[in-house]
Amino acid sequence: MTLKQLDSNKVTYYDLNNEINIPVKGQIPLNKDKEALAAFLKENVAPNLKTFNSLRERFSYLIKNDYLEESFIEKYDFHFIEHLYEFLENVHFKFKTFMAAYKFYAQYAMRTNDNAFYLESFVDRVAANALFFADGDEKLALALADEIIHQRYQPATPSFLNAGRKRRGELVSCFLIQITDDMNSIGRGINSALQLSRIGGGVGISLSNLRAAGAPIKNIQGAASGVVPVMKLLEDSFSYSNQLGQRQGAGVVYLNVFHPDVVSFLSAKKENADEKIRVKTLSLGLVVPDKFYELARENKDMYLFDPWGVEREYKVPFSYVDITKEYDNLVANPNIPKKKIKARELEADISKLQQESGYPYILNIDTANKENPINGKIIMSNLCTEILQVQQPSIVNNTQSFDKLGTDISCNLGSTNIVNLMASDNFGNSVETMVRALTFVTDHSDIDVVPSIQKGNRLGHTIGLGAMGLHAFFAKNKIHYGSKESLDFTNIYFMLLNYWTLKASNTIAKERHETFAGFEKSKYADGSYFEKYLTKNFAPETEKVKRIFAGIFIPDEAAWAELKEAIQRDGLYHQNRLAVAPNGSISYINDTTASLHPIINRIEERQERKIGKIYYPAPYLSNETLPYYTSAYDTDMRKVIDVYAAAQQHVDQGMSLTLFMRSTIPAGLYEWKDGHTDKMTTRDLSILRNYAHARGIKSLYYVRTFTDDQNEVGANECESCVI
Repeated sequence: MTLKQLDSNKVTYYDLNNEINIPVKGQIPLNKDKEALAAFLKENVAPNLKTFNSLRERFSYLIKNDYLEESFIEKYDFHFIEHLYEFLENVHFKFKTFMAAYKFYAQYAMRTNDNAFYLESFVDRVAANALFFADGDEKLALALADEIIHQRYQPATPSFLNAGRKRRGELVSCFLIQITDDMNSIGRGINSALQLSRIGGGVGISLSNLRAAGAPIKNIQGAASGVVPVMKLLEDSFSYSNQLGQRQGAGVVYLNVFHPDVVSFLSAKKENADEKIRVKTLSLGLVVPDKFYELARENKDMYLFDPWGVEREYKVPFSYVDITKEYDNLVANPNIPKKKIKARELEADISKLQQESGYPYILNIDTANKENPINGKIIMSNLCTEILQVQQPSIVNNTQSFDKLGTDISCNLGSTNIVNLMASDNFGNSVETMVRALTFVTDHSDIDVVPSIQKGNRLGHTIGLGAMGLHAFFAKNKIHYGSKESLDFTNIYFMLLNYWTLKASNTIAKERHETFAGFEKSKYADGSYFEKYLTKNFAPETEKVKRIFAGIFIPDEAAWAELKEAIQRDGLYHQNRLAVAPNGSISYINDTTASLHPIINRIEERQERKIGKIYYPAPYLSNETLPYYTSAYDTDMRKVIDVYAAAQQHVDQGMSLTLFMRSTIPAGLYEWKDGHTDKMTTRDLSILRNYAHARGIKSLYYVRTFTDDQNEVGANECESCVI
């Protein structure tokens, strides 16, 4: 029976998996998941995995029939490939849960053209990744195979899925582009959105530079239409360019909170908005300078400044003006058109929309730029809010070509699995192997349809290594999320990621005699970046975390001083190195929890299309770990913010931090609710956003609300940009 003929009524694994949700004598029957896994491998995988008499026969078939590229295979002696497979088979990899195996074979395993048979197992996909990303380097291929098969490293979904395939999409995850205040740039931006959505991945677009509705247009008797019509055009573009209907195109637009169209921008996402302006599938993000928090806190009026007037006075696009620093000058300048609103009313509008839809994302732009070690200005983020890199504007002429080619961004992502990396024999070697795999992606990414992205990637060599499984690690080690021990561990783990990615990037720069463009103007080159590591000893403080890191090298001030000297001498290859993305289906394959946030349920319920409900028990769930698995919806979000803040101090880019709320707030969770309504209010979200800003959080992703009727508002809809 082939996959096409498989009858869901004749297999047992769905029913076995569903029995997990039926308690037996008050206990969760976790054994049913193991039974479901065994049944799935026996009833679904074993009879439908195409087999071959030899490894040579397999590769010959896959190359001949255009399933695998021949070029990356030819870089190796075939005896080495056989040796690599022998190593992988001897690991005896096994999925731990039904969900892990189901997700891999449903979404990642290569199939025959007629969709009747699987063409690869997990070992085969790991081998393809190792051989492809090692680019002929046998030592690196073995090291990569070791990292991926032991699930210490997980390439981003586009990379893991497409590595080695003859017919594939791009290896990168998502893109960021900006539009400047003229029709040529708008047209070019819409075309770029079409092209990038066709390639695959989410697209972030900055609209902050566009003049507001009603602003004058040079040499034309009339007024500009503002940002909302451009949003509609972009939404239609993403809907049209959807990889032949295989997925919904995904995009986010960012607007500065001091833009005159900010109220209409937010209103376009409201459920009761007029259909002429309503955007249904486009995500919204707000760029928020520190000045907004100050004005809202003091309950003052705030002025909104038209970008065309600001650009006329400052000779740079609106995004490149420091609003906090220049606010009083902007208010006092009579040549800059402006209008006045109440800051606190806008703050309430933001909270109302987050309650209703989960949007907008929040980018604390001054925090991002203050901590930015690279010469230049961060102006926006991506579809998942973790990419924060400098950009330069382009100038597009009437022929839609460039008078000045600026720089935009592509995201080259991967993730560490915290539980498994902590068990590594050599933390530093593991991280260097991951950095080299990501370096292959940035080196071989060539998005020529959008030259500004192509240029930005070539100059910056940027990557984004992140992490998943933090809550799983806490539970396994009996640490409560948000406790002193959890903050201690998170601090040291991300300090180590920072140290070893810096060291790896420095090694690659030395090997290649090449740095990222502009290194000499960075805080790495002048040494100021390392000041905090030279003046404070980042070492475990709690006894439990000291025991956890026993035997793992923790760099002290002397080690950091040595690294600083090496970097100042030989440079860094990568402009950016770290970013914590959200983790979608790939975290299930890793049998771990997603990203850094708490779990949602001890037994997670997933609605799979055409299949129904599938249940996924939290990793390492047992009677002993049960008390350490509190749902995110029952967790004080300040604890989550504190954990992310412990990591953020070491992460040069950003993190996808989701806030989880209930429509009815559990008693005792937030002290300001005592004696007041237990319903979630706009004030609750305002307090949490301000708390995140005060703790140095650079960006906030969705606000997810669990409603009283058991639904979720603001659930993560983006599958294209997640790891």
